[in-house]
Amino acid sequence: MAFRIEVSRRAEKYLTRIRDRKLLLRLSAAIDALGEDPRPAGSVKMSGFADRWRVRVGDWPIVYEIEDGRLVVLVLAIALRGEVYKGM
Repeated sequence: MAFRIEVSRRAEKYLTRIRDRKLLLRLSAAIDALGEDPRPAGSVKMSGFADRWRVRVGDWPIVYEIEDGRLVVLVLAIALRGEVYKGM
């Protein structure tokens, strides 16, 4: 059962600013993989939120929510560690 991936404006905007092609490919691959397994090994459920999770690609956390009822993974934020949690 595959989940549909939705990317927030904030995350999409950050992705467009990444100039390192290899990093962009790694982040994109990790996001695509969430469609097959939204809770992969290494993912961490964030405390204080019902369905918010984090998975890291190097120093880059990908913060997302899982909507099991709709089979949707909503990517909320992608940024360097320390920046990603501002405004969440």
